[in-house]
Amino acid sequence: MKSSVHPQQAWTVYVVWSPLLMIKGGPLEHNYRLKQFHFHWGAIDAWGSEHTVDSKCYPAELHLVHWNAVKFENFEDAALEEHGLAVIGVFLKLGKHHKELQKLVDTLPSIKHKDTLVEFGSFDPSCLMPACPDYWTYSGSLTTPPLSESVTWIIKKQPVEVDHDQLEQFRTLLFTSEGEKEKRMVDNFRPLQPLMNRTVRSSFRHDYVLNIQAKPQPSTSQVTP
Repeated sequence: MKSSVHPQQAWTVYVVWSPLLMIKGGPLEHNYRLKQFHFHWGAIDAWGSEHTVDSKCYPAELHLVHWNAVKFENFEDAALEEHGLAVIGVFLKLGKHHKELQKLVDTLPSIKHKDTLVEFGSFDPSCLMPACPDYWTYSGSLTTPPLSESVTWIIKKQPVEVDHDQLEQFRTLLFTSEGEKEKRMVDNFRPLQPLMNRTVRSSFRHDYVLNIQAKPQPSTSQVTP
């Protein structure tokens, strides 16, 4: 695996492909292969996630980006087409220390600056997933350029816990290269977007509303069972 910092975006982990790093089922008609995973976070713990639940923000959100390996020959083509990508979103909330995440956090001092890269050994991304299988899903776009309408979003209902020190390590990263005036990598999330005509479905009987929009709408138009 390789871990790197991208300008204007996030801290990203690129994975070496393995048959174990595939997802299927649920809202997906094909097998999707994990390409990379990355995080978005805020300058403080009051915000940072790219989705909200009942208008509640989380301090960070993990995205595991998969591509349709059945319909497309490569990630780049899949990222531009409908049903090309599937992104699993996982909320991070303040709580107990996350032992497995710490293995990644320990690499951050090595990739503090823009476009830096470090290689590290094996890591199983499934350790970052919550135990609860419940999720919301909708068809949407990438939250970073080129913003293609190519994503089946799968947002996990249950957040995972990380401690304050681990989140603070995220905030030590920089948008700038070594030698440039330092600009901290914080608030690297896209603001909530209009729902438009999208339908948000859930795998469970919902008591919550997943928000992907800036302006409130009647709950019947936000979530359809």
